[in-house]
Amino acid sequence: MPEMGLSRRKYATRRGVSEKAVRKAIAAGRITVEADGTIDPVKADRQWAAQTDPAMQRGRNTGSAATKPVPKSALRAVDDTLRDAGAMPEAGGEVSFMRARMANEVLKAQTAKVRLQKMKGELVDRASATTMVFDLARRERDAWLNWPSRVAANMAAELGVDTHLTEQVLDKYLRRHLADMAEIEIALR
Repeated sequence: MPEMGLSRRKYATRRGVSEKAVRKAIAAGRITVEADGTIDPVKADRQWAAQTDPAMQRGRNTGSAATKPVPKSALRAVDDTLRDAGAMPEAGGEVSFMRARMANEVLKAQTAKVRLQKMKGELVDRASATTMVFDLARRERDAWLNWPSRVAANMAAELGVDTHLTEQVLDKYLRRHLADMAEIEIALR
């Protein structure tokens, strides 16, 4: 048997909102009343959910709003943002309005934090850092490549061997070592 119409006060109590909120929803045309002036709760719940911005609602939300399909990339972005903030993603890949809003707020907070760190001078520009590391590595390599010619004469004198041969052997092993070192990759993410 269908549920009978409710008064504004009873519907407000059932919905978990004030009677004033129900009157405003009727006046705005978000919910309709029956011919006898009562409210059909099932119909009104559907109308309330479909025509009310969840951000503007107070109390509990008993209806479920019809939603448009959301691209999977957007769902992953929400989950990634929340995961970065320490929240666990929801099972099933669905994102509620509140969860998407929370992800948006987390993203705003992260952006503000980065701006603050940049203003304080705590962040380094990736392109500048990459250039500096590359330049430093080049100067180190060049310094090491010049080392055998600087020390070969002294080493040869101490060992009592040919200076030219000492420099060639040092240069050969040093270049092998530098080639091994060149394979190390630095990832500035």
